[in-house]
Amino acid sequence: MSGDGNQDDTRIGRDAAPESGGDVIPVEVVPPQDGQSTEERIAALEKEKRENWDRYLRTAADLENFRKRQRRELDDARFEAKSKVLKEMLPVVDNLERAIEHATQQAGPSPIVEGVQLVLRQFLSAFERLDVTPIEAAGQPFDPNLHEAISQTESDQPPGTVVQVLQRGYRSADRLLRPALVVVAKAPAVKTAE
Repeated sequence: MSGDGNQDDTRIGRDAAPESGGDVIPVEVVPPQDGQSTEERIAALEKEKRENWDRYLRTAADLENFRKRQRRELDDARFEAKSKVLKEMLPVVDNLERAIEHATQQAGPSPIVEGVQLVLRQFLSAFERLDVTPIEAAGQPFDPNLHEAISQTESDQPPGTVVQVLQRGYRSADRLLRPALVVVAKAPAVKTAE
């Protein structure tokens, strides 16, 4: 009967009107394809579901890896920008230290030396705020990751020990900013009897 008023209420599909609660989702029923049984259709849908889940997991992992890579690249870029500025400042600190050492050896304490020491302390406190720390090298075993050996000298200290620091090294957080230039101890030469 085409004039029946209940015809629209029994229809299933996109055109079905939701019930008064609004929590019924319209469903489109797809009839089985050419000669495909319900079990075959279920198996095909299960396979498609697994493939979609695998694709989702791979995409989620790719997205997480992309985020980690972006964070790492951003951290590297920040470190490079920071290290450029700091590397320009390190020679200034080195020269202030040399000037103080030379002046105190020559003339002893003076107001000028005290002023230079104050400037040096300001630099070092600024470095601390920027998480820049000096590398302690004197008396330590030589570490090629932190030290750059300029020469070796015979010493009564164990071979491979840093005996003199020519230029202080610095580290920014956990990364090397500048290696320490050092002189490393070597075993004394054995004198042969003639």
